[in-house]
Amino acid sequence: MQKTYYDPADLKKFSKISEWNEELGEKFFDYYGKVFEAGALSEREKSLIALAVSHTVQCPYCIDAYTGDALQRGITKEEMMEALHVSAAIRGGASLVHGVQMMNKVNKLEM
Repeated sequence: MQKTYYDPADLKKFSKISEWNEELGEKFFDYYGKVFEAGALSEREKSLIALAVSHTVQCPYCIDAYTGDALQRGITKEEMMEALHVSAAIRGGASLVHGVQMMNKVNKLEM
């Protein structure tokens, strides 16, 4: 019996999204592959970015995939944790900056 919605085994089925729409699936995976090729950023740097973003969007499949990828690329635990803290700071800051919207509304309503 499955205890949570997330099933780690589903990560291996990611490529199956092409089965119901082969054309769009192929286009996505072509794009996805190109994005992670070395360019102005190394594949290693892109892996670390992907790990941080995975935490920001809270995707357990992505966290699993990019934790493993990061380790394979020689990214240290310390580098991963620092990237996670960058992600957390950005996410927290994004929540706080939206507080300005609330403050503007309160100020408008108090007039």
